[in-house]
Amino acid sequence: MKKLIALLILITGFCSAQTQNMTHTFNFYTEYNQFYLEDKEAKMDSNSNEFWTDEAFEARFAAEQGIIAVGTYCYGNVKGEITVLQNPVKNIDYSLYDHVVEGGIDISSGELLIMDCPTSTVELTIKVTPGKYRVRVYGSNFKSVAETDLANESDNDYYKIEIWPDDKMERKVLKQFSYR
Repeated sequence: MKKLIALLILITGFCSAQTQNMTHTFNFYTEYNQFYLEDKEAKMDSNSNEFWTDEAFEARFAAEQGIIAVGTYCYGNVKGEITVLQNPVKNIDYSLYDHVVEGGIDISSGELLIMDCPTSTVELTIKVTPGKYRVRVYGSNFKSVAETDLANESDNDYYKIEIWPDDKMERKVLKQFSYR
């Protein structure tokens, strides 16, 4: 019996370790310089005047009740990756990124959706433990974008997203991209 319990503990530890720090890639078409991270059960309307405030636009990060809009530099194909972590990355080399921002989301359903704009097509679904999460978005290669209001094949901006359990919900810009 002790061997069986030890084996179950070993298997459980192995399985949970496999689901931690899992990275998913995405590549899809989106419009209006944004895409969404959304709790499957979110009821928020991203068209409200309180969603894309001037501060949210400048931060490239709008958030309300279970939904985050990530402001992209390109208009069109968006590429990136999202990693679910147990703890935040502490040592960040900011020189690798044009813009870094973080904020919070409540994922009460246990399913995080990545969706395009404006059709809200689900591009990726990630299962997580229901709860509050911190979301950090790193944007890079903004100089590759030919025009911010038209899709171009040469656009190669990239979005690295990390999420981890955390109660902090406020938005915080860690590195601000300058449009000039």
